[in-house]
Amino acid sequence: MKNTLETRLGIFFALVLIAAVLLMEMIGGLEFFQQGYHVKARFNTIQDLKEGDPVKMGGKKIGRVQSIEFAEDRLEVTMKITDRRARIKLDSKASIKFLGLMGQNYVSLEFSGSPTAMIAEEGALLESVEQPDLSQLMTKLDGVAGGVQNLTKSLSGDNLGNLMGPLTDFIKENKDKLGAIIGSVQTVSSQIAEGKGTVGKLINEDTLYASALSTVTNFNETAVDARNLMGQAKSLLAETEQGKGTIGKLLKDEALYQESSEAMTNLKEIFQKINRGQGSVGKLVNDETMFKNVKMTLQKLDKAADSLEDQGPMSVIGLAVGTLF
Repeated sequence: MKNTLETRLGIFFALVLIAAVLLMEMIGGLEFFQQGYHVKARFNTIQDLKEGDPVKMGGKKIGRVQSIEFAEDRLEVTMKITDRRARIKLDSKASIKFLGLMGQNYVSLEFSGSPTAMIAEEGALLESVEQPDLSQLMTKLDGVAGGVQNLTKSLSGDNLGNLMGPLTDFIKENKDKLGAIIGSVQTVSSQIAEGKGTVGKLINEDTLYASALSTVTNFNETAVDARNLMGQAKSLLAETEQGKGTIGKLLKDEALYQESSEAMTNLKEIFQKINRGQGSVGKLVNDETMFKNVKMTLQKLDKAADSLEDQGPMSVIGLAVGTLF
């Protein structure tokens, strides 16, 4: 092969073309020529996310960020999905994450939580999840580190001595009282361990345990009896509902209902007749003449009784004998 100018130019352009292909592969430019579809998500902050950053699902790259634009006071990130095997659904959530403290940002898509959710189509808007800003995290870590540093400074030798000095003086001044308190505590604990006193008996006395156990047993038996009573009540209600027994028949027997209804109707008619003055009882209740006659009869009987009281017993006997004979 001749080393001519044309040959050198051809080799140069071939190397440039190879380098361009490699460079485009590294920055994702070749995905521009791949077929795919677009989904979108809106964020309050994109945390240094750039066009061309990868889009991953479950840690696997499935596309790249195509554009970042303002939309309704938020930032709308448009992602081109080139992996057709990635099943992105409408309930999938998008979040911006980063690889390490100095790593590259990327968009992470979560898997769907519902098997019945619809597949996201071209231009679908996904729900977003805001992640804490790295700068805010570093600021909080810096504040925590400053607090720890101030705490270690406050626990230095001089400050610790100033803190413990008053406590040491208090112990020296009240050592006799503190010794007496500790001795009393030891005495009380010894008595409790020996079963003396109320607390000691509560802890060591078997009779109290037996009483408590008996009480619990009685409670259990009472609960069993209550359950049995509830069961019997349920059975009684079930039988009553089925029309069994006296109460069930009273509630469910149509013939008894008809007889009771007829009896009430008859009783109602009787009271209506009495109110109208029909029959003997009606006349007694409503007839004024009958009431006056009864009143006059009672007055005559009262007078006859008075006259009998005025006459002596023998006169009464004689009157009665004369009447008979």
